[in-house]
Amino acid sequence: MERWNGFARQAPELAAAGEALLYQHGPGLGFLATLRPDGAPRLHPVCPHVHDGGLYVFIGHASPKRADLLRDGRYSVHTFPADDVDDEFMVSGLAAPTVDDVLEGAVRSTMRSNVGDDDVLFELSIDRALHAKYGPRPSWPPVYARWRA
Repeated sequence: MERWNGFARQAPELAAAGEALLYQHGPGLGFLATLRPDGAPRLHPVCPHVHDGGLYVFIGHASPKRADLLRDGRYSVHTFPADDVDDEFMVSGLAAPTVDDVLEGAVRSTMRSNVGDDDVLFELSIDRALHAKYGPRPSWPPVYARWRA
């Protein structure tokens, strides 16, 4: 597993493409996939944020995905679709709650989206990443770039 900065050092072009897709609409936007207690997938929109070498996401106390990540930290984040091209970016790994109040405050202060006062900060460690680069619509197949820790 790597933090975002370790991933970015090892695969700078892939990380740059991913960060551009995460922030393409202003605030970081992506779909967070977690595992329910019965093993079925759960998918929710979230606002992932790259800050000081880490990839973070705030999750509300009442959210089922918070319980999913506390029970089984495996996750995937996939970017929102773009308006003009079908490019995709995905990272997977393990999520862990942070307990550093200074870090939490710093991440909150640099986010471009609203965060609830009781939201819990998770850092997303990265095990693998995938970028799919498409040509003008319609185009197939995409050009894939992959990375594994």
